[in-house]
Amino acid sequence: MTCNEVLEALSDFIDGELDASQRERVVDHLRGCNWCETFGGRFAAIVKALRRELQDPQPLPPEVLARLRKKL
Repeated sequence: MTCNEVLEALSDFIDGELDASQRERVVDHLRGCNWCETFGGRFAAIVKALRRELQDPQPLPPEVLARLRKKL
């Protein structure tokens, strides 16, 4: 598996949407490619942080909400 193929599959890998064979190919590549392992780890951390943050969104301040409603 090439670096480009890993990057194309990375979102599905993180989401657990790859079949066992594809997942193993990605894992094998990550074991041998420091760049992809580092990038993939950072990408996964960002995705997880965004998911946590978006699960419990903070309400907009009243003045921002009023401006938004006026524009819409």
